[in-house]
Amino acid sequence: MTRAPSLKTRALGYLARREHSRLELERKLARHAQTPEELSSMLDTLEQRGFLSATRMVEHVMHVRRGRFGSQRIVHELREKGIAENLIAAVLPNIKETEQENAREVWRKKFGVIPADAKELGRQMRFLVGRGFSTEVIRQVLRHSDKEEA
Repeated sequence: MTRAPSLKTRALGYLARREHSRLELERKLARHAQTPEELSSMLDTLEQRGFLSATRMVEHVMHVRRGRFGSQRIVHELREKGIAENLIAAVLPNIKETEQENAREVWRKKFGVIPADAKELGRQMRFLVGRGFSTEVIRQVLRHSDKEEA
């Protein structure tokens, strides 16, 4: 007869696959915990030992998402994962400094040509808004894209 894996084993298994925030692990492990106190205590232990780190989680999200998404989308994702506002505020300037370049690259890969009419302009803008880029960055990208083509 096989025993179910312990709470700590499950948590380490999740963390071995990718970085998780404390909130994500709480959600995934809540149904396996005997009590909320047991879960909280185990997560505290993982944080103290360095297995669970909000800073590493932020770095992971930044590394994976930065080239494809804008600052608004990345900040939203970090908030959904339960990352503290001070950590988000610390990385926001880093995101913003390359956001213009990232938006231009995303636009170039998807479209590559300036919009011919208002309908196409709206389509391209909606795509970039959906990727989390600000309207100001989108305007800059679409305004300067025709200069790059020449």
